[in-house]
Amino acid sequence: MEGFALFEFDQLTEGERKLIGAAQHATKLSYAPYSNFLVGTSLLLEDGSIVYGANQENASYPLCMCSERVALYTKSIQSPDKKILMMVVAAKKDGVFVPAACCGACRQVMIEYEQRQNLEFGVIMQIKPQKWLKCRSASVLVPFQFEFSG
Repeated sequence: MEGFALFEFDQLTEGERKLIGAAQHATKLSYAPYSNFLVGTSLLLEDGSIVYGANQENASYPLCMCSERVALYTKSIQSPDKKILMMVVAAKKDGVFVPAACCGACRQVMIEYEQRQNLEFGVIMQIKPQKWLKCRSASVLVPFQFEFSG
């Protein structure tokens, strides 16, 4: 499929590996007492800064928030004028990093951020043991998306 590539960790660039480490570190900030599924996200901004997100659960399950949206919304508050260049998502279960992909709601929010900043950003997710999926853009994750008209 166009726009995707699968890599071993050591095949990724040093910068991409650093961002994976940042996302893995962000899993420590998760609040996930119900699922024990810790998810962390790191965003690389155009000035080289990194914004973090971690999933936040709630006893009322629909009120939970995925790490991707936590990171994106945090970026909007802390660095509203800086563009996102890359997003990395990492997940941990029972003390081991495991494959995980962004949910559909997060994918749609990611796409709108690309549209708002008029710039695509790369997305990296672990989708198999020891294998990382690198996408050129969030837009390739949702072939039929809502369009931002703002």
